[in-house]
Amino acid sequence: MPDNSQILLTEIIQLLNGGTAHAKLDDALNGLPANLRGERPHGLPYSIWQLVEHIRIAQLDMLEFSKDGNHQSPKWPDEYWPTETEPANEEAWEASIAQSKKDLNELIELVKNGNLYEPIPHGTGQTILREALQAADHTAYHVAEIIVLRRLMGAWKS
Repeated sequence: MPDNSQILLTEIIQLLNGGTAHAKLDDALNGLPANLRGERPHGLPYSIWQLVEHIRIAQLDMLEFSKDGNHQSPKWPDEYWPTETEPANEEAWEASIAQSKKDLNELIELVKNGNLYEPIPHGTGQTILREALQAADHTAYHVAEIIVLRRLMGAWKS
């Protein structure tokens, strides 16, 4: 009989990494022309840059909440969304993506080494399992939006 806890752990990590039923962030951003990072097509309220930053900020908040009782979440919604529609420069774009990957890897380590079911001591019933599933779901949702934006701008492979 298989070890159910190991099966669950494997599935959570795969979900966090994307690429099973959902596109990965890297895939959604691959080949995106730099001049489209700040475009808001058809009157939509956000650009790809704003989505990338929002993914990073929200994931970092979930990670920090999971491990630090002194963590203060950003103010909703203002501090979860950047006001600027495009990155200041290439370095800002690359830094956002690199930070998101670093935080994702740290969240995966927390999943691997923590108790998935034990309530987070400073929370109100949240668990590492809940935070990991929420992070995966949140990222997948916004990755899909990035792909839709790219389609609307004619910058997505069909």
